[in-house]
Amino acid sequence: MPIDPVRAVAAAPRRAEISWDHRDVQLYHLGIGAGVPATDPAELRYTLESRLQVLPSFATVAGAARTTERGEAGPPGTAATPGTSIGPGIDVDLASVLHGGQSVRVHRPLPPRGTALSTSKVAAVYDKGKAAVLVLRTEVSDADGPLWTGQSQIYVRGEGGFGGDRGPSVRAEPPSGDLGDPGKPDETVEKRTREDQALLYRLSGDLNPLHAEPEFAARAGFDRPILHGLCSYGMTLKAVVDTLLGGDAARVRSYTARFAGVVFPGETLRIRMWSGADRVRASVTAVERDDAPVLADAVVEHT
Repeated sequence: MPIDPVRAVAAAPRRAEISWDHRDVQLYHLGIGAGVPATDPAELRYTLESRLQVLPSFATVAGAARTTERGEAGPPGTAATPGTSIGPGIDVDLASVLHGGQSVRVHRPLPPRGTALSTSKVAAVYDKGKAAVLVLRTEVSDADGPLWTGQSQIYVRGEGGFGGDRGPSVRAEPPSGDLGDPGKPDETVEKRTREDQALLYRLSGDLNPLHAEPEFAARAGFDRPILHGLCSYGMTLKAVVDTLLGGDAARVRSYTARFAGVVFPGETLRIRMWSGADRVRASVTAVERDDAPVLADAVVEHT
């Protein structure tokens, strides 16, 4: 069996030094749609090095582009895992892999330039019957202490049925905000993706051919390449920050979301937001496909 759950969870953590600078941050922000309009002061906070802030979702790609340039596999749960081997006990076909969910908790605002130690491991392997779910956890620290903790849920189709623990099945409470009506969001924004959005986003280090090669996408069951789930994830966080947090990325403490469906480059994201005292709940759908689900159970905790 390509997945050996006992071996995968027992494997020693993988440690790697990662680094990034303002160019990596700017490229990431451009990859999630920042910079429109180009001269808007609110957008220059994401694109101009002299006033740059860092969205916490950048943690999902930090160091990835430099790692892939060196031809190395990154730590589990990062965008820099271009091959099919995630770690000991796991060797799967990349076409069978889907990102199921992502969370990032920041311990302090992310700097535009940094060098840090990433420590990653497979925290759990769950048996969902027709699929296996890998829980990949990453802790990142620099010389000043912890920076962020990330966790990814990776679905591997066709690898379940080994008799393991099914794991938790948790859904967030129905969203409600200041308006008090679960059916009516406090804010709704629409963000159109570019037709070349996936090609731009992949320059931050996620080179999965699912997002660029039509033949590979067909093998995975799609009629054309799909947008990275983490791109939609980043676009959603930016919309929450810009709409409800005064454009201040440093206010974000954590961000979690479940990937509920795909986005095809060129489609429009409809982002509905419900604002509470210290958190924002969000759901994301694809406008052109009758509000087909994209992200669900999205929660941004903030100060």
